[in-house]
Amino acid sequence: MSEMYSRREALKAGALTGAVVALGGIGAPSIAAEASATQGAATASASAAKAPMLTKPIPSTGEKIPVVGLGTNQFGVDSDAEIAARREVLKRLPELGGAVIDTAPAYGRSEEVVGRLVRELENRKQLFLATKVTCPDGDVGASKVVIEQSFARLRADVIDLLQVHSLTGTEALAPVMKELKEARRVRYLGITTSRDEQHAEVAATLRKHPWDFVQVNYSIEDREAEKEVLPLAKDRGVAVLVNVPFGGRRGGSLFSRVGHKPLPKWAAEFDATSWAQFFLKYSLSHPAVTCAIPGMTKVAHLEDNAAGGKGRMPDAAMRKRMQEFWATLS
Repeated sequence: MSEMYSRREALKAGALTGAVVALGGIGAPSIAAEASATQGAATASASAAKAPMLTKPIPSTGEKIPVVGLGTNQFGVDSDAEIAARREVLKRLPELGGAVIDTAPAYGRSEEVVGRLVRELENRKQLFLATKVTCPDGDVGASKVVIEQSFARLRADVIDLLQVHSLTGTEALAPVMKELKEARRVRYLGITTSRDEQHAEVAATLRKHPWDFVQVNYSIEDREAEKEVLPLAKDRGVAVLVNVPFGGRRGGSLFSRVGHKPLPKWAAEFDATSWAQFFLKYSLSHPAVTCAIPGMTKVAHLEDNAAGGKGRMPDAAMRKRMQEFWATLS
């Protein structure tokens, strides 16, 4: 089962949850009571959908950013149809209250496509652009060239966040990035990883350098970051971007795990109406997490994910319940 197919099926299953709840069952309250409860949950969810997206502060400055952004690993496309689809996503993102767009030179033509489309849409002022740089062989000169190419491809005078991609050349790049920040060409500096085995190295550089952001893999399935990275980021006042909140890459899609299962009825208590929102709200409700950046190339997925950044979030007790529920699906 592909990730795209399983997400589609998961969306259908989530949409059926209300009907399942209304049917009741053995030992359940009366149909009238169930209908009343279902109607109440639907009203609350509808209200949450109309609410503005939640924001969280960047600890180093207090500037607030929306909690759901956009990963653009799949934006390096060429065909007119694919570019048009991504244009609609970039147009809709700020309309839904989102702002963070994360890209990288390693994502093929992603920077170029993002830069071109943002220029066409004239919505740069509504966005928070993040990209990355590496220095694999200690060649700082080559890395500086790549950084200038990123400015050109993104058609940006200022990049909001520049990150060391996968910790490749962190020590060599730290002073270069600091100079860019002091020159006000870059507003924030950070590091990224998407692998559990790099978390110890992430922690070490968080202790050594005053990074503004750390980007890390974190989901209800992969909670390794909770051991050291997330608590350390919170203690040191570092904003956290969450990548792969839906799993994928090495660990498999979370959507394939839920299959055709409907959402648990109690997901309505934190305004989740789809599996995507269930997963996002779990990650976003961690006290250290600032923003999640799932990859999206379709407006329907963007709208679903954006709703995950609205309404009520799980508290500590609910997060534990979500973990226990997830364990039953293994």
